[in-house]
Amino acid sequence: MKQTAVLARDSRALAALAVPLALTQLAQVALTTTDTVMMGVLGTEALAAGGLALVVFNQLRTMGVGLVTSVGNQVAAAAARAERTGPTSGADDGHEVRALVRAAMAVATLAGIAGAVLMVLIGQAATWLGQDAAVAERAQSMLAALAPGLLPCLWFQAVRQFTVGMRRPQALLRITVASIAVNAGLNWVFIHGTWGLPELGLTGIGVATSSVHLLSFLALRASARRDPELAALLTLDFWRADAPTVRRLLGLGTPIAATYGSEAGFFSVTALLAGSFGAAALAAHTAVNQLIYIVFQVAVGLSHAASINVSRELALGDHAAARRIKNTALACGAAVSTLVGFVYLTAPRLVLRPFFDPGTAADQQGLRIATGLLAVVAVLQFFDCAQNIGVGLLRGLDDTRSGFRITLVGYWAVGLPAAWLLAYPLGGETRGLWLGLLVGLATTAVLLLRRYTVALDARAAPASAPAPAEPGRTSPVT
Repeated sequence: MKQTAVLARDSRALAALAVPLALTQLAQVALTTTDTVMMGVLGTEALAAGGLALVVFNQLRTMGVGLVTSVGNQVAAAAARAERTGPTSGADDGHEVRALVRAAMAVATLAGIAGAVLMVLIGQAATWLGQDAAVAERAQSMLAALAPGLLPCLWFQAVRQFTVGMRRPQALLRITVASIAVNAGLNWVFIHGTWGLPELGLTGIGVATSSVHLLSFLALRASARRDPELAALLTLDFWRADAPTVRRLLGLGTPIAATYGSEAGFFSVTALLAGSFGAAALAAHTAVNQLIYIVFQVAVGLSHAASINVSRELALGDHAAARRIKNTALACGAAVSTLVGFVYLTAPRLVLRPFFDPGTAADQQGLRIATGLLAVVAVLQFFDCAQNIGVGLLRGLDDTRSGFRITLVGYWAVGLPAAWLLAYPLGGETRGLWLGLLVGLATTAVLLLRRYTVALDARAAPASAPAPAEPGRTSPVT
């Protein structure tokens, strides 16, 4: 009974930060889901081409986000130290947090420019990657439209990590929900050329997405400036960033970006392999991957919340609370994965209906393939959630390098060979690819969680006794 009460208390504490983050992540998924659904309306070829373009965009975006993700942990630790020692006086008050925000914006700017250039170059090389010529040509145009949106997208993420580290992420949800409606409207305008605008078709979805990223950044910046606790610390003059802080963030962020890129690359390669089985297989892969992306965002919310709380608890000297965070996050992730998996298994056609029209001959093959993948996905998403939480927990320890090394083993040394073997020599095709994904994610999850336990135990070992609780502190999150 006591353990149950502790789990319930810790779950509420974790949820205080995880729920708004998870809802924000889900709202962001609604953006890409809206894009994917509208691609499907344009036809199977458009869905395949647009899905391929989104894979490339998400790959580069994810790695850029990784470069600034540690900002949330660093800000949380700085805030906890200030809480423990009391506010400083004079000009130094808040200096560390402001320096972190400047450095995050500088890193986001560099990553956004470099990523946009790479996106265009990858689009030019799509036909060399074994894709259908017509699909590759349409993907190339959409990538050119998506590229300008990467810079404001990463600026948004830098400011987002600042607000999360300060444990004031509520505006994120409001802004992201509003962006869903704006994105849908802009998609319609640019696809069909209403109000005298040119009819851009699939490319219009890319233009709409880039526009929404810019508007979202401006809205978050305005919201933070209205918050009295954030306004004084929000400094966007990235050209004044000091080199030591930038190097510090890059030292922590590069392994995170490599970790995120390793996972995104793993999924990107399997998308290319799915494309080798034809447009219907790639369309099915795109639709199912979008469903996985929904649960993945819940995992991201849990991962970020667990990570921020671990950084905070260690700054306060409470190793026992940091240890409990792992079990609490995994229990919450398992509950969500089980519920969603049940829906996949009991109502597969309802789940896939937004992506395929069963009355259309061109969509019937893609629908059949996607339906067969949902049983695999129901199991896979639990391990996907667990490995995401594991990466976040290690980030809370400032151990960003271990996550990268482990993902190299789990995804590339285990998962990709398994996917290739099950898809090609054993004839599993697209289903085999997803079984290989499952094997890779399961391996990664086990290794990451084991590493966290070992590293935390090693850090706690020198302490002869737990640090006394701060007066009035009853939970990891206030």
